[in-house]
Amino acid sequence: MARMDCGNRAFDLRNRVIILTGGAGLIGRNHAGVLAEAGARIVIADIDGKTASQVAAKHGMDRCMAVETDVTDPASVRVLMDAALARFGRIDGLVNNAALDPKCDPLNSPGQAVGFESFPLELWLQGLAVNLTGPFLCAQAVAPFMLKQRRGVIVNVSSIYGMVGPDQGIYRKEGEAAPSFVKPPVYSATKAGLLGLTRYLAAYFAGTGIRVNAFTLGGVYNGHDEEFVRRYTARVPLGRMAAEDEYSQALRFLLSDASSYMTGANLVLDGGWTAW
Repeated sequence: MARMDCGNRAFDLRNRVIILTGGAGLIGRNHAGVLAEAGARIVIADIDGKTASQVAAKHGMDRCMAVETDVTDPASVRVLMDAALARFGRIDGLVNNAALDPKCDPLNSPGQAVGFESFPLELWLQGLAVNLTGPFLCAQAVAPFMLKQRRGVIVNVSSIYGMVGPDQGIYRKEGEAAPSFVKPPVYSATKAGLLGLTRYLAAYFAGTGIRVNAFTLGGVYNGHDEEFVRRYTARVPLGRMAAEDEYSQALRFLLSDASSYMTGANLVLDGGWTAW
């Protein structure tokens, strides 16, 4: 049996075509930067087409492209795949990163202080559509091309709240009679669902050359107030939130040949949150 080169070449993504959904967001922008540094050709997909184009331009339009995409719309997802193939001729990786996260995305979080008892069905269905149906549609659309190539990698970005229930206490501010924010039930449900989808797809694509893994993240510091940071970090063995660029090298690992014997797994980067 030939030994895998475990040096830098194993992490090489040169000329591999990676579709990155949610590429215009905070974490997505950092993912794009690391993948560009690794030599990948990146298709930055986001419902915010303008910002996606800015991210692509930053990393070079000769190697990057932006596609305005609604991951909940099968027709929009097909346009994304067709655009990637028309430009680059193949698809080597898919990162299902797009998601509604009310804490980090207040523009998409009406009712963020609504508890479970009165959580609106509309918001439940919206979260399901983006966070779970979106990855399903994207994986379904990319599968025929990866099967034809006999090679491909799918990474589903999950959250610690897909593994453990949210500690709602960290969101309650001192002196509040009622919390001003409640992490919604649909976020945990969909992020847990992604872990199940990951295992399903890894088993389904057995023997095809397609690998599927999950990537579970903890909290990223994004200008949070000091009280929240104090409450959050008290729960983390490493004693801090993640910096916005700390996850991207692990994503590079998952997309590269360095993780060639890994499928159906969940790579957890959470500072130890789920260890307690």
